[in-house]
Amino acid sequence: MRYNDREDAGRRLAAALPQFRERPDTVVLGLARGGIPVAAAVAAALHLPLGALLVRKLGIPGHEETAYGALALAPPPATDAPPTERIVRILNRPLLPRMREYGIGQELLDQVESRERRELLRRAGSYPALRHDLHGRTVVLVDDGLATGATMRAAVEAVRGAGAAAVVVAVPVASLEAHTSISRVADSVLSLHLPGNFNAVGSYYRNFNQLGDRDVVGMLRAAGADSPRQR
Repeated sequence: MRYNDREDAGRRLAAALPQFRERPDTVVLGLARGGIPVAAAVAAALHLPLGALLVRKLGIPGHEETAYGALALAPPPATDAPPTERIVRILNRPLLPRMREYGIGQELLDQVESRERRELLRRAGSYPALRHDLHGRTVVLVDDGLATGATMRAAVEAVRGAGAAAVVVAVPVASLEAHTSISRVADSVLSLHLPGNFNAVGSYYRNFNQLGDRDVVGMLRAAGADSPRQR
């Protein structure tokens, strides 16, 4: 299975989620950046509010495409805590001893995390649609695909911490390992395509262009997601 682009993937994903159409207790959050166009298509088709969730992968030094962990920025709770106090961090702990065997020490990992935290906070100051009230709501988390599942695991923890009543993960494609991992932490997981021999997420799209901040912010504003929609 290959999708034409992220919007095509989002429309197909929405067709598999009819039970959420126009539900007043449900919000769609796209993982920024790549999940935003997928989520925008899902939200539009299902007539649901759209928001963004900021995540950053913690890549292994020298093998950055492989995540040893991830960060996510939880939406502000009623106390409106500052962003630095809302960062959720998850680690793939079984990987850590193996990385040390290959000479990747804690200092290098600290540098990676410090850099990604700075980037997460930078985006928090410029992205709209980060302030949805999730307390007691069903949250549909959307990304363009799951390879390791690290960023999605952080996202699930972030929205649970913000008071979500139920967390549904929906993606166009996922590795079997990531799907299984996320199934342990989310209430429900929908992966339209689960290839037995998983390649990079982009290989399942004919058009998988890189997205910049301007692209994503423009999509969110075009979808009317600048302001949170209250219940």
